[in-house]
Amino acid sequence: MQITGRPPPAGPEPRAGRAPRRRVRPRRARVPHGWRRGVALRRLAAGMLLALAVVLAVAGAASPSVAGAPVVVARRDLPPGAAVGPGDVGVVPRPPEAVPVAALTDVADAVGRRPVGPVRAGEVLTDVRLVGPESARASAGTPDAAGVPLRLADPAVAALVRPGALVDVVGGAGVGGGDGVVVATGARVLTVLPGEERSASAPLVLVALPGKEAARVAAATVGQEVTLTLR
Repeated sequence: MQITGRPPPAGPEPRAGRAPRRRVRPRRARVPHGWRRGVALRRLAAGMLLALAVVLAVAGAASPSVAGAPVVVARRDLPPGAAVGPGDVGVVPRPPEAVPVAALTDVADAVGRRPVGPVRAGEVLTDVRLVGPESARASAGTPDAAGVPLRLADPAVAALVRPGALVDVVGGAGVGGGDGVVVATGARVLTVLPGEERSASAPLVLVALPGKEAARVAAATVGQEVTLTLR
């Protein structure tokens, strides 16, 4: 017995005189020309701001407030009165707020000069920390102050004198056996030369005095050895 499948039902026949429908793609909304221009301007502004930020960052890194101000510092402990050598100092950057007034910025301004008092390694050198007109004025407290070198009759006195000490200068000691005469009072010791730099005859001490008194003491002690009384 032969079994045949039932044929699938036929779909609805298209109506006569009517064309089949076509699929219509949705149209994209048109972007207004002004909106496109606004986007382009915003992108351009963002690029300019980014470039400006880079420039400001580079300039800020190179500015003293960020990179630091160059100053001269001691590379090692420096004894008072010893001449500063090229290897004793160097230039390093320091934050502006950490830089003292009148700090030295060039090694050449320090080499060959002598510290007023001991200097610690890493200390920033200023004009008043080295022997010179500035340190004399600062020590004596007068704008016309000057330094006066004095040769001591007794080398043992030099061992008792320290930079910053207040002393009286007594002349005539050891000269002709006469009594000593006070030639200056209230002199401020700037520095004492180290032993290897002293004269073979007598130690040398540098004191600060007001201008007129400094000239008088220098004239009165020419060729003389003096002594000091400590206050």
